[in-house]
Amino acid sequence: MRFALLTLSCLLASQPLTAQNSQEDADAKAARLEAQMTDAERIGLLSGIVPIAFPGIEVVIPEGMPATAGYVPGIPRLGVPPQLATDASLGVSNPFQLRKGDVATAMPSGLLLASSFDPAMAERIGATVGAEARAKGFNILLGGGMNLARDPRYGRNFEYLGEDPLLAGTLVGHAIRGTQSQGVVSTVKHFALNGQETLRHTADSVIAESALRESELLGFQIGIEIGRPGAVMCAYNLVNGHKACGNDYLLNRVLKDEWKYKGWVMSDWGAVDDVSYIKSGLDQQMGYQLDKQHWFGQPLANLVAKGDIPKSRVSDAVRRILRSLFTVGIAAPYKPQPIDYKAHAQVALDAARGGIVLLKNDGILPLAAKARTILVVGGNADFGVLSGGGSSQVTPSNGALRIIEQGGDGLVALFSRQIYMAGAPLDALRRALPDATIRFQNGYSAEAAAAYAARADMVIVFATKWEGEGVDSGSLTLPQGQDQLITALADANPNLVVVLETGNPVTMPWLDKARGVVQAWYPGQEGGKAIADVLTGKVNPSGRLPITYPASIDQYPRIALPGLGLPDRTPVKVPYDEGADVGYRGFAKSGETPLFSFGHGMSYTSFSHGPLSARAGASVRLRFTVRNVGGRAGADVPQLYLVERNGEKLERLVGFRKVALQPGESRQVTLDVDNRLLADWKDGGWSIAGGRYSFALGESAAKLGKPVIVRVPATAWKD
Repeated sequence: MRFALLTLSCLLASQPLTAQNSQEDADAKAARLEAQMTDAERIGLLSGIVPIAFPGIEVVIPEGMPATAGYVPGIPRLGVPPQLATDASLGVSNPFQLRKGDVATAMPSGLLLASSFDPAMAERIGATVGAEARAKGFNILLGGGMNLARDPRYGRNFEYLGEDPLLAGTLVGHAIRGTQSQGVVSTVKHFALNGQETLRHTADSVIAESALRESELLGFQIGIEIGRPGAVMCAYNLVNGHKACGNDYLLNRVLKDEWKYKGWVMSDWGAVDDVSYIKSGLDQQMGYQLDKQHWFGQPLANLVAKGDIPKSRVSDAVRRILRSLFTVGIAAPYKPQPIDYKAHAQVALDAARGGIVLLKNDGILPLAAKARTILVVGGNADFGVLSGGGSSQVTPSNGALRIIEQGGDGLVALFSRQIYMAGAPLDALRRALPDATIRFQNGYSAEAAAAYAARADMVIVFATKWEGEGVDSGSLTLPQGQDQLITALADANPNLVVVLETGNPVTMPWLDKARGVVQAWYPGQEGGKAIADVLTGKVNPSGRLPITYPASIDQYPRIALPGLGLPDRTPVKVPYDEGADVGYRGFAKSGETPLFSFGHGMSYTSFSHGPLSARAGASVRLRFTVRNVGGRAGADVPQLYLVERNGEKLERLVGFRKVALQPGESRQVTLDVDNRLLADWKDGGWSIAGGRYSFALGESAAKLGKPVIVRVPATAWKD
């Protein structure tokens, strides 16, 4: 199947698009079929299994069912198709490689996509992953991950889209739109405030309502408005004392009543503690064999029969599921189709090239032609690139894996494996620089690597830090002595470039000694080539940080990670006292200086930003010109921030645009500001205080131009 015939463009052309299936038709069909169901058939659609045999857990798996994340039987007599769900945002997973020989295109991490600041790329990735899911017979993609990065140690930050609600919401919305264009339902997840893996089932995220509305919920709201996902997946954690999957405030009041969300709410796997969750807005219990009971099975049927749960509530849940399936065009099971992995690999390569961030460069990059001997050190760069762990892990289409076992019991051991994807940066550099002598040292001995470094013209060291589902980092330090290795290399050879493959920010005690630093994140299966392209200048880097790099964890509200080291399922409070001031907003408020600011990223060319103008009407319209004043083609990401409101200093990203320009080329950019980014949440709605608002245009949250002031009228409204 690796060399196949079906291209993404053909698939895009041949599949029913969301726009081709009117909401009225989907609603009417859902209502018609639901009305013909028996009570047992209705309840049968409200829960699903993981079709994988886990030791000690009894579950009946239909014969021939592929190992995947989720399965819900259909109703053949009514033509209701079964639901077959797969993880996740970064590519179609093959859990624990149980589907022997099955591969997929492994996309870059969510943080790398967020670094691109490119909604079009998000949509392209979403469409590609959706196309592969459909071609493999799946009709639900458990993608759309977007929890805001409140803690730079959170183990799943790599899957998500950074710390800002506008950026994360915009990108996740476009990714969902791409997936659903392929006739595959996408989720958005994890609703809400799933901010740490430590004690994730019992951690209680405590936050004021106004702060929640202006940060995490605003990001979800933007994503849902753009992408219209068929399902929302609720989270494991508690929010203000109530489990997210049984949280009436989140699911009924906010999502379904205020936002008028018409899709269904599915649980995360093993997140349901009681049948009463259906009253709180949960529509479907997934992975029910991982819960203490199959709550949405016989216990639900008994309560419906007794009248304790209205039949109308069950009917509503069923119609929501059917409506979402029909809206994207799912009418029957999908038959496997061939996949053009070569074409899809190009999408992965383009994405990686567009999101790699050049953090520091004193002129050593792109690699000088005069560097005849180059030493590459560490990071398994002779084999491939690191990936993040957990349910988002993808078995890539481009070759074998290098697996490093980390130990542990059961699923912990499986989820904690460090997996390197084939595609060595070392080989890509050798192909790109055929006249240079490029040697490799694994970095196991800092002293040995330093001895070889002293004899090279320059050194490129690859530093890695694994992150994954189920665990958080204990610190921001590079593990296994890599800081000492980098320092030893810098002392031996001042011409040092550091390439980071991490899932989170890290501290850099060696920063002053490195001439260049490149943040490659987890760059996906084509990441080795993308890294080489950026280092050699074939590609001009255009990534910008979607998350602040602190100088130390002391700059964050929670220096100690709540609950770290306590026994599993220990209740713990996680107070989000920073409120809506997440990441760069908090740094702007405190006045502290981060190591690298949100939005930072360098280029091999230079850009200028023309005068910023602002006009207030129904919304604030901002206009400016960006020009490439350097000698290379490149892409800039001008960013617009609200920096003052009636004398109050603050910082909120209100707009951005990725602009590709040839040398000397300029382009005018016009952006309309979402009024919610100017407002506060108070008294059950949004409120803009009338008065003077200042906006600034710049390269990052810390590097802004002269503000412009516009008078904004007072207004208030409900969602």
